[in-house]
Amino acid sequence: MPLLTVRNLIMTYEGRNALDGVDFDLAEGELKVVMGPSGSGKSTLLRCLNRLATPTSGQVIFQGEDILRPDTDVRALRQRIGFVFQHFALYRHLTALQNVTLGLRKLRGMSAAEADERARQELRRMNMVEHERKYPSQLSGGQKQRVAIARALAMDPAVLFFDEPTSALDPLMAREVVNILQQLRRDGVSMLCVTHDLYLARAVGGRLLFLDQGRILLEGNAEDLFGEHADPRVRAFFRQEREERAPTEAAP
Repeated sequence: MPLLTVRNLIMTYEGRNALDGVDFDLAEGELKVVMGPSGSGKSTLLRCLNRLATPTSGQVIFQGEDILRPDTDVRALRQRIGFVFQHFALYRHLTALQNVTLGLRKLRGMSAAEADERARQELRRMNMVEHERKYPSQLSGGQKQRVAIARALAMDPAVLFFDEPTSALDPLMAREVVNILQQLRRDGVSMLCVTHDLYLARAVGGRLLFLDQGRILLEGNAEDLFGEHADPRVRAFFRQEREERAPTEAAP
């Protein structure tokens, strides 16, 4: 049984389907990357899957449980789904360590000492333990993203969702995040990643889902989709992205 099964997922806003019958599976330890034009429904998909938004209809089975049922414990669900936001969502008045320990103490009921130990394990994994006493204003964009990932991992989620993890970063910092995703994939972490970053999509491997107008047009290996695909919408998207991001591709 897949870790996550999505069937005929529909999300309607003001009479328009932001998601229009989305279907896919995510296996344990698998990484899938979701790409598509702006407004295609990528971020809406992530928000529906962890119940930050409630879909209009469809089915989402996560770890064998229908999480769209009215009696779903959404708070408990979100502890099993790690969400790494596009702009980090760190608390500015808390240090890196405190940002990671907050959920452990408030949601998991850990003591301060237990939470500190668990947080440091993940900060060390992200090569950030030496920065644990710094506040977000003292960290680079890449370092903030590492803290955000450490915070998500510290909760021992069954899956990690990434919403445009490199879009707020300069090219060099973005490559650091790509390296982290590659390491997490080698570690067998289950991940679903929304991105416009062509380099990320190629570098991390895994399967790529192409979403357009709320529908998944196709699924395949990244290299298969990056070529001159038969579907004109797919060709147009990748051609435009390559042209707009040419300076980024050339960056070290």
